[in-house]
Amino acid sequence: MTPLERRSSMSLALIFALRMLGLFVVLPVFALEAARYPGGNDPALVGLALGAYGLTQALLQLPLGLASDRFGRKRVIVAGLAVFAAGSLVAALADSVWGLLLGRALQGAGAVSAAVTALLADQTRDVVRTKAMALVGASIGLMFMLALVIAPPMAARWGLPGLFGLTFALATAGIAVVLWVVPPEQAHAQSRALAPLSELLKHADLLRLNAGVFVLHTVQIAMWVAVPALLVQAGLPSATHWHVYLPAMLLAFAMMGGLFSLERAGRLRAALLGSIILVLIAQVGFAVLSGLPSPAAPWLFGVLLFIFFVGFNALEASQPSLVSRMAPAPLRGAALGAYNTLQSLGLFAGGVLGGALAKTVGATGLFAATAVLCSVWLALSWRLRPVAR
Repeated sequence: MTPLERRSSMSLALIFALRMLGLFVVLPVFALEAARYPGGNDPALVGLALGAYGLTQALLQLPLGLASDRFGRKRVIVAGLAVFAAGSLVAALADSVWGLLLGRALQGAGAVSAAVTALLADQTRDVVRTKAMALVGASIGLMFMLALVIAPPMAARWGLPGLFGLTFALATAGIAVVLWVVPPEQAHAQSRALAPLSELLKHADLLRLNAGVFVLHTVQIAMWVAVPALLVQAGLPSATHWHVYLPAMLLAFAMMGGLFSLERAGRLRAALLGSIILVLIAQVGFAVLSGLPSPAAPWLFGVLLFIFFVGFNALEASQPSLVSRMAPAPLRGAALGAYNTLQSLGLFAGGVLGGALAKTVGATGLFAATAVLCSVWLALSWRLRPVAR
């Protein structure tokens, strides 16, 4: 990478990191802490509040991506982060689950993922873009790890208002990064809004990757409706859940080097399929443990979380990399916008599905459903064509 490409990649990955930390930090504790609010005894409503930002984000991802083509990437990113910050304040001041739902929905309205990814594509050459996309994916995985560690003790001390106050501060910091750290935009040779978007519907592999990111984030959010309660049942207080999360995530993050080795060997497709299998194994394991007549030992959950995080981290890095490689150059921004839209829909679906299944069929039924989703995903992805190095 050139110095300008390194600066662009690092600063835009930092924007992703700040925003995703703000979103992830509530996941491990939301279901437990929301029970303290009026309406918090309804798992379906709690799940809806947890995933609400995914719906508004999905609805606005493409419009804001197209707006960034016309009005400039940085303007749209700053505006989106400001909306995200406003939603964080609404959630911090909420006095019921409905207030939390409104704040989460407003957070999602700051849908800047497509605009940030498009700016990254603008400021990097084709030959290094995969590395840049992988850096963004790795930053997301790292923020997920950090959120799992800091959320339980912070929630124990300050509750959800403190966590949403942190997300407000992170969004404000993200605006500062956009204004003073991200390199100036380059003029576009042509508007991406004029690209033939219908071509994306004819690209089978891009459709498979979009379906994959939808399932991955549906499963991810649905898991966190049930996992915290299972750990409490296993005898681990919520403030100490990081004792399980931290080792699992650190060990999984250390495995990322294997992904890049497979990429250099031209085996990124094999890495993706193997990662889906790991996520599937974790869901089956959670279904088995949650169905035992007595609570399982906490370390067993740690093993399954390690397996899940290995797959999740690799998929977060490899899937957008594959999209950037497979998409036709004139449609790269639109393809990434569609990918981010399906990701957001998955976040919403995971909250709704997780809450509804936890209420109707319990944790065992929830994880059985996520295992079925992963199996369908694996079958769809098996026909994914290899990509050139």
